Amino acid sequence: MTTPRWLDDEEREAWLALVGVVLRLGPALDSQLLRDAGLTHFDYQVVAMLSMAEDHTLRMSELAAQTNASLSRLSHVVKKLETRGWVRRTPDPASRRTTLAVLTDDGWQAVVAAAPQHVETVRSLVFEGLSREQVGQLTAIATQVRRNIEESGLRTLDG
Repeated sequence: MTTPRWLDDEEREAWLALVGVVLRLGPALDSQLLRDAGLTHFDYQVVAMLSMAEDHTLRMSELAAQTNASLSRLSHVVKKLETRGWVRRTPDPASRRTTLAVLTDDGWQAVVAAAPQHVETVRSLVFEGLSREQVGQLTAIATQVRRNIEESGLRTLDG
């Protein structure tokens, strides 16, 4: 049996700081978006990814990958967004086996309306008080942690 590689004091402090961010950031973003736009953060991620895609269209599988969601969860949220008239699903003309999610004009307007306050919230919660150097460090750190997670083979999708 191998001896655990315990965290040293500095690593433990960093770990607890990161856990604090992970546990608080999502609910804070949900709160702001629900209050200001009637969307959860995940709902917003779905329409935002579509808003940035060519022709505001993505295969459901691509959208699931970009939002780190199971197809089941994504389908549920897209159905909810369809009832609001913000997204529509359509068969992919290139492949009958895939479905496309398309952001509607009303969905585009919803993203345009929600984005300014959401970006301000992200700026105030994440970037306020950070130097440009720290922003670069945050990017490098988050990228490496994400890579570690992806390479671990541990399940990261919901559902």
